[in-house]
Amino acid sequence: MENRNHPDDKIIAEENQDFKMEKEASERQDTMTNEHENLEPVDSNEKVNGDGEFKSNPDSEIDSDNNSDLDLDAFEALGLGGKANAKAIAELQEYKDKYVRLFAEFENFRRRTAKENFELMANANHKLLGKMTEVLDNFNLAFDPKNKVANPEDFEKGIRLIYNRFKEILSDEGLAEVDPIGEEFDPNLHEALMQQPSDTVDENHIIQVFQKGYKSKSKILKHAKVIVSTGKP
Repeated sequence: MENRNHPDDKIIAEENQDFKMEKEASERQDTMTNEHENLEPVDSNEKVNGDGEFKSNPDSEIDSDNNSDLDLDAFEALGLGGKANAKAIAELQEYKDKYVRLFAEFENFRRRTAKENFELMANANHKLLGKMTEVLDNFNLAFDPKNKVANPEDFEKGIRLIYNRFKEILSDEGLAEVDPIGEEFDPNLHEALMQQPSDTVDENHIIQVFQKGYKSKSKILKHAKVIVSTGKP
């Protein structure tokens, strides 16, 4: 007897194939959802700074070998496993290892540099404060009742010596005065309080300095407050 397929059998087979494909797609979606839910949270010891970067303990080091392997089960679940994709997966694993190691090295370098800069600034402040205690001791001696002098001129002379020593310490640390009398007005260095005519000072030049400015090398710490000439009346 000749065996012929009934049309209904073809329809049933197609429906079974569609059901199988829908089931596989649902299983892949469940796998991806579970992986997303099982992601480990960021370490509570790390905080995000204003630039959106993770800021953690600078003493801690990042382990570049930690969790650097690809999740091969995820590739299998997505239908990307097998020998056909083995080479691509191996190359991807190699690139990921290089990226993780490079990121770890850079992050550790950044943390060590930040720590070294902080310690350098702290040591510089300690050095300056140590010198300033000398000035403080001299003031304490000057104002001590046991060292009171009858002649005001002698007291003024002692205070001036302390003042000169104070300026010397600041100068050694790189502080310089900005005394621009007679110079051309520069808004980057000077703060104009007012303008007035002058018979002797050219226009846009400084007639008088109310307060000197200060700078440390090329960094302006305080602008000089000045009066600027508008030229002859």
